[in-house]
Amino acid sequence: MANEHHIASAFDRDLEACQALVVKMGGMVEAAILDAALALEMRDEELAEAVRKRDKAIDALEAQINEEAARLIALRAPTASDLRLALTVMKIATSLERVGDYAKNIAKRTHVLAHMTPINGSAGAIRRMAKAAEEMLRDALDSYIQRDEKLAADVRARDVEVDQMYNALFREFLTYMLEDPRSITACMHLHFIAKNVERMGDHATSIAEQVIFLVTGDLPEEPRPKTSSVTDFDIENER
Repeated sequence: MANEHHIASAFDRDLEACQALVVKMGGMVEAAILDAALALEMRDEELAEAVRKRDKAIDALEAQINEEAARLIALRAPTASDLRLALTVMKIATSLERVGDYAKNIAKRTHVLAHMTPINGSAGAIRRMAKAAEEMLRDALDSYIQRDEKLAADVRARDVEVDQMYNALFREFLTYMLEDPRSITACMHLHFIAKNVERMGDHATSIAEQVIFLVTGDLPEEPRPKTSSVTDFDIENER
């Protein structure tokens, strides 16, 4: 019995260490979102480059979290609930890494857009959209830390707002391109940035769904709330 308690205590300590890494990674990703959006709005190439460079540390944390969680599963023989928690940690880390990639992609395009004629108000609109996605991500991580199913469900519902902001921006960029062909290149870059931010919201929603699964043992049965997208471009593999 004492040995079982010792094993359980060791598992808890190791799992707490993994979760601390997730919290650290989450903070880095939240900062990357806000800094990438600010760099775009201010046409700040130095800040954009900093976002790009910091992505390596985010990637390294994901690898460390997955390695530690896999070691836990292999060595500690976790119970069903503990196994669910370890798997959730790995899935959250994967989602965070993808969001970090999207922030890096925004920073890459900022270097190009900084040398183009600005599209009036577009960078500010994208920054507001990025802030909404960052708040979703922050609340999703808070729901994980607090095991708050209600907060996770709220995050899931708010994804519609980010989708609507993306659709509005897409229509705006389309109007600019039709009215002035010289804006096409800049608008295409801005569109892909907006799509990156929309995908950030999707990954924040995925984290919220993992929290619901962690707390209840089941993923949400009802379809994820979504608005009809005005475009179906797939940028998941843009790195």
